[in-house]
Amino acid sequence: MAATGVVEPMKSNTGRKKARLLIRIPRMKETSKSATKSPRARTAFFMRYTVRHEKAVLPLVSFHGEKDPPMKILVIGAGVIGVATAWALQEAGHTVTLVDAREAPGRGASYANGAQISVSHPQPWSSPRAPLIALESLTREDGPFRWRPALDTAQWCWLTAFLRECLPSRHERNTRAIALLARHSLQVLRRWREALGLEYDVQTRGILHLFFTPRDWETGRRHEAELRELGIAARAISPAEAAEIEPALAPVAAKLCGALYAPEDESGDARRFCEEMVARLRQAGAEVLFETRWSGWRLGKGRCEAARFEGPAGAFELTAEAIVVCAGVDSPRLLAPLGMEAPIYPVKGYSLTAPILAPERAPTASLTDESKRIVCSRLGNRLRFAGTAEIAGYDDSVRPERIAPLKRWAEVMLPGVADLEAAEAWAGLRPMTPSGVPLIGRSPMANVWVNTGHGSLGWTLACGSAQALLARLEGKTPPGLEAFPFVG
Repeated sequence: MAATGVVEPMKSNTGRKKARLLIRIPRMKETSKSATKSPRARTAFFMRYTVRHEKAVLPLVSFHGEKDPPMKILVIGAGVIGVATAWALQEAGHTVTLVDAREAPGRGASYANGAQISVSHPQPWSSPRAPLIALESLTREDGPFRWRPALDTAQWCWLTAFLRECLPSRHERNTRAIALLARHSLQVLRRWREALGLEYDVQTRGILHLFFTPRDWETGRRHEAELRELGIAARAISPAEAAEIEPALAPVAAKLCGALYAPEDESGDARRFCEEMVARLRQAGAEVLFETRWSGWRLGKGRCEAARFEGPAGAFELTAEAIVVCAGVDSPRLLAPLGMEAPIYPVKGYSLTAPILAPERAPTASLTDESKRIVCSRLGNRLRFAGTAEIAGYDDSVRPERIAPLKRWAEVMLPGVADLEAAEAWAGLRPMTPSGVPLIGRSPMANVWVNTGHGSLGWTLACGSAQALLARLEGKTPPGLEAFPFVG
């Protein structure tokens, strides 16, 4: 069926009525009966997770050639995704309110993550090798992956969908989508950092991906070719070259089989970034509320009339023309009443942040041990060691046996460099989708949007995701992201 053009009164993305010149492009109608709660139906939904849309309506120009007026927008969640989203909206001239249940920004998965802006690692966890890696780790308490089975339908549905995304064709598709967003995100981060004078212990000396076994190095060489095809700068180097780039590796260079060097990658403290962005938001006039917990929606016909919260002064409602959910692992709970069953499940990661004892021997380039699945980043006078993946529901407690591999790695790779006895151990819940691709776009409610499910790449993808969400909310396709699988 051919596309048709028509001028007619209609509502904008936020529901406001206006005359528009539209092009209506028919699309295949796909529905998901998320109200069907049987395990089979839930599994089928998780494998599909496409939000219902009957047709795409692309606004070209308003009837009078005017730009949409600024909107009042509510952003729920003040982790790295939420603060970036709030800034993108505020920078575009909208009136923003940012709300978070915790006492300060960046207190969830952003608090002590691996600190890497890792454009050179667009491959999602759901890879053809993932099932074998998981099986090898099941018998090891200190392995890089740990699964604690539970009588939890959501966990089993997510795992089933995860296995499906491990198929080679799906893995390749997901890698390309993440790479597109990651490259875009780095550009936005750099622009904001320069324009706003952000300080968050940034290092711009790249990331060294280290390979300690011949099998892993063979995989690394294949990744070099894949990254080149994706337009990501990375080159294979010898152990000696790795030690030249990062002298802190000299004591262990003889154990290396090879390395990939990604010079454009960065590292920095995501929590400090969140705090810096909140300060800029307040300076720009945004309202920011902490210790304010979402408690429900007031729904109207096809839209959300208000969001309900519990704050220090009691219960209240906030109204907005648009609402953006950036609530990490809590996003499925917020979106379920809106008819959207978000395929997000928590995957716990661990980190150890230690004061530096020997600055002259501490690395400044960020390191990724691809054989142990451990990363190390310098944050000013601290070193951050992070890694492991644990599927254990919503338990965010720190398990000593999961911290132990990080401590041993630091002792072997960088002996005496950091004060491990004074280190802060942390565990956080990454909001993972089965594909590794975040959910960015519109929910079934006309004025509720989502920007969530970034998993272990939240810091890498945050700024680009925020700009992409802004573009979608304003009825545009972000330049360079035409092939990205937005929802809604």
